[in-house]
Formats: sequence, C-alpha cells, structure tokens
Amino acid sequence: MCRDFQPYSSPFYPPIQHIHAALLRPSRSCTLYPHPASGSISAPGQTARPGRGHLHSASGEKVCKSGASAATGPCVFSSPPSRLVVWVMTLEAIRYKAGSLQVLNQLLLPHQTVYDEVRSVQDAYEAIKSMKVRGAPAIAIVGCLSLAVELRAGAGGDDPVTFIRESLCHLTSARPTAVNMGRAARELMEFAENESMEKNSEQLRESVIAWIEDMLERDVNDNRKIGNYGAQHILSGVPRDSVTILTHCNTGSLATAGYGTALGVVRSLHALGRLKRMYCTETRPYNQGSRLTAYEAVAEGIPATLITDSMAALTMREMNITAVVVGADRVVANGDTANKVGTYQLAIAAKHHGIPFYVAAPSTSCDLSLESGRDIIIEVRPPEELTNINGVPIAAPGIEVWNPAFDVTPHQLITGGIITELGVFLPSELQAALTGRLTAL
Repeated sequence: MCRDFQPYSSPFYPPIQHIHAALLRPSRSCTLYPHPASGSISAPGQTARPGRGHLHSASGEKVCKSGASAATGPCVFSSPPSRLVVWVMTLEAIRYKAGSLQVLNQLLLPHQTVYDEVRSVQDAYEAIKSMKVRGAPAIAIVGCLSLAVELRAGAGGDDPVTFIRESLCHLTSARPTAVNMGRAARELMEFAENESMEKNSEQLRESVIAWIEDMLERDVNDNRKIGNYGAQHILSGVPRDSVTILTHCNTGSLATAGYGTALGVVRSLHALGRLKRMYCTETRPYNQGSRLTAYEAVAEGIPATLITDSMAALTMREMNITAVVVGADRVVANGDTANKVGTYQLAIAAKHHGIPFYVAAPSTSCDLSLESGRDIIIEVRPPEELTNINGVPIAAPGIEVWNPAFDVTPHQLITGGIITELGVFLPSELQAALTGRLTAL
C-alpha cells in the first residue's frame, strides 16, 4: 500500500471542501497518478478519492500538482521519499467561490462526474426540482448560494430586498417537503430586512452574501458534531464490539456541504475503527443508495454492502444489525419525521427486531411550527421516475402510478433517538432541546 488516509483539516481550503491528508512513507517506489475523473492522487491498483490533490515533499516543496494541464501523466519517484503529504478533497456536491457556483449533477452518478454551472436562482430552482441536487441541507445551501451569485453580479438594483424575497419564495417552492430551504429563507429574509434599515443597496448585498457563505462552514461543522454524537451514542450500548449499521437513501457529502448526517455517523464509526459494515438500501425509485451512498462508500473505503429495499427486514434478522440510522427532510415538534420513502417500513421492521432506530438531522431540519407528521406536505414525483430507468421503460404501459417521494415515520418508532449537532434526544425531548431547555443525553 502506498498510502493511508487520516482525517485532517486545513485553513488553506474553503470550508465547503472536505480535506484529508495522506502521509506516505513508502518502502518501495510508488507511481502516483491523477485520478482520471477528478485529478486526485492514487497509486497503481488503488482507487482514488474523487477530488483534486496536491503532492508535496516533507519540506513543503510542491513536487507534483494533479488536475492541472501540466500534470496529465503520472508522477514517478525512482526512490522512495522519506515523507510525502497528499492533500485530497473528498466528494464535493457543491463547488463555490465568490460569484461562481457549480453543482455535481447527481443524476449522472456513478457513471459520470459532471459539474453544472449555476448562474442564477432559476438555474438552482431547476437543479433542485430535477434532483440534480438533493438532500435537505444541500438544497438550502445551493438555493441560497445561487442568490449570492446573482447578488454578486448586482441583481436587485436599488431594491435588493424585493429581489431577495421573490427569489427565496421561488426557491422554497421547488421541493416543499424539505424544511431547510424554507427555514433558511425565513432567517435570511429577516436578516436582509434588518440590514436594509441601516445599509445602502451595495452594503446590503455584501452583508447578505456573507451570511449565505457562512452557511457552508456551519453545515460542515454541524455534520461533524452529528457524526460524533451519533457514533458515541451507538457505541455506548456496545462498548467493545464493532457495529453494523443499516442506512437508507443518501445522507453523506453529496446531500450536504460535507461529511453528511446519517452517513456522517457511519464515517465517525469508521474513523474510530469500530465499524464492521454498513448495509445500504438501493432506495427505489431514484436509487440514491445504489448510485450515491455506494459511490461514497467505495470512494472512501468504507466497508459496505448494497441490498434491495425489500431485503431490509431479512438483513436485520440475519446480519446482526446494531442500529438503523437514517436522515431527515423534516422533523416536527413531536418527533415525527419525514424522510425518503421507505424509511417508515424500516422503522417498523427495526421495532419488530428490537434494533435501535435513529434519525440524524441538523436542527435546521427540525420544524417546531408543525405539531405532528400529519401536517407535513408530501411531495409526489412524476410517474416516469418509477416506470423508467435512464429513459428505458421497465413497467407495463398504461399502469397507474403513485410515487410519493417521502413518508412519515411516527415518533414512537424512533427508538434510538434523534441525533442533532446539539446531542442525541428522545423524540419527546426534541422540542425542549431545541429551545434550550434540555441538554443532550
């Protein structure tokens, strides 16, 4: 093996990018190739992480830069250097710098890695609606960043407040079940209105852009806390053994600004050396599990096994599942949780088998304005998403289709707890926890 990845953070990259460092102390000569799709570094026969990489010597001198036009071939070392550091960014669903936004087109994964330019609020609306971008946190971040891009170009003229209000209203309508976009819109609108009382149009634009850019760092930090709290809580019940986790849909770097929610818990367990295996459901009809979660797991070397949705109960019985951990698009005041369709049946099966069922979600996915899951609006997607795969019909012509994108899991079935960046709480304790009246378990 030419490399071993350990988590690392760096001030030299924007917070949206999730950095890892590899310390290489090879005992033999290693040939390091830029990854063909993304330019990250890998040794022959090894799978590279998607992302871009730089190769440095121990003294800090750059000896190879991948991803640049000058580095199209391998970097070969005839004798092993004493120490090399490879900086590699893990999967990026969102690429942003001032005035420029690109999103990874997740409809093309895992076969193609294509970043689409988002130049306007309308571009973001269409990317969200078509599910090029998905995952409640990522939806909110991309929506708001598209607004930042337009504001950077001077959108709104002398009345940016009206432009901001109309843009946020439009973005919120793209996928109404996910609460993060609506919550971000309310908070951002309140901020913009307050700022407008004291600042001119240009100053207001700058303030709003800064507020939006701060969302990136907050999301990654919150996700890391969710991962750590969740891992600790799960391990508290199995102090010595490794654990096996079942998850659903995709809740990782591709659904957030980085690290992930439920998959962040898996990442934390893996980093601790306590993850035996993750089982991920394929998640029909859009196959976010087989296309995206499996993609993340393979890219990062997480031990994982893919199953069909209909295998979940059998997997719980036969594969010694320690816990089921899922994400959330909206958690309401009593703990009822809307998530990708299929979550509800997982919770029922987990309850039957006595397996703790966890929901991992940032507080931004919690909506205390709704009392119960009965009040959640459930998005219904087009029939073609169920009857076709990649444009190829798989169902009998003329069959009627019901295709809800989400279901609601009653709080009584969330037996492990709700994992937030504030800690892990029982559903009955969530409201008090989010209003500061309760500390974490």
